[in-house]
Amino acid sequence: MSDTTERPKLIGEMIGDNKDMLLAPIPFAMAVGMEVVSAGPARATLRLPWREDLVGNPETGVLHGGIITALIDNACGSAVICALTKMTSVATLDLRIDYLRPATPGEAVLVDAECYRTTRNIAFIRALAHHGDRDNAIAHSVATFMLGANRTPPVDRTGPSDGTEKETTA
Repeated sequence: MSDTTERPKLIGEMIGDNKDMLLAPIPFAMAVGMEVVSAGPARATLRLPWREDLVGNPETGVLHGGIITALIDNACGSAVICALTKMTSVATLDLRIDYLRPATPGEAVLVDAECYRTTRNIAFIRALAHHGDRDNAIAHSVATFMLGANRTPPVDRTGPSDGTEKETTA
């Protein structure tokens, strides 16, 4: 007897031309110019164009390490979303980055991220930052993300003006 039950599709299998929805809810990612190059099942590639205002050392023109960290973090989160069957909030639990060399001034940075395992509550991701040549990487990363990170009920901030908060149930 064969099993005809289909497994639910991953978001990364359905995303198609809607790949930009991965970063749209993240104002910081949009403000610094991050772009989704591609997305698929359990993977995402993000791009950050070089910009002078993102440089860490004006004498060298090298992008600040923090902006590369943010790009890696967003690529990892995007890969996690692409590994799920329904939208849920995710949050970084651990992000380890080995910087291998400085980013080349004037060049965009790409990050390829892959979510290689998910459990009920945790996702595991690996990522590589580069300028287009994966064999000449800028940084390598491994990360863990929490799934369903925002489980607390929303707080009604329109309550009394005495500083107390009134909790609401969703």
